Amino acid sequence: MTLWDWAVRAYGTEGVSETCLGLQDLHEQNVPLLLWAAWTATTGRRPDAETIEAAADTARAWDLAAVAPLRAVRRRLRAPIPDIDDPAREAVRTQVKAIELAAERHLLAALEALAPAPDAAPQPPITALAAAARTWGAVTPRPALVRLAERLPA
Repeated sequence: MTLWDWAVRAYGTEGVSETCLGLQDLHEQNVPLLLWAAWTATTGRRPDAETIEAAADTARAWDLAAVAPLRAVRRRLRAPIPDIDDPAREAVRTQVKAIELAAERHLLAALEALAPAPDAAPQPPITALAAAARTWGAVTPRPALVRLAERLPA
């Protein structure tokens, strides 16, 4: 299963989207990077520290150049804005959301290309999630990562 397909399935699992948004908004984690890490574990892939760092660098580049700016615009367009017609605002917001999703899909494809081939039995994702979170940020939000790991499909 491709990373994209796995991520879409995982994100649609009860409680995963809310947990991911909390990791993103409250802990400043990169959700595509975390989903990549979980996917590597559940598919028997074992990225080394250098690969995890390369994945974080790729996620940072996409986040800075496209994903975070698009998310900011989409969120700004969520509520009514004086002097902007609501249907027009919502139409633009929908288009921005689609472009943001396309950027995340490209990011996931780039991350998948970095992943080593499967060479082991699937593992619980918590160790991989923690390694990716440590590489991404200064603080590892272990309780939130455990919640995510518990909710992800096997």
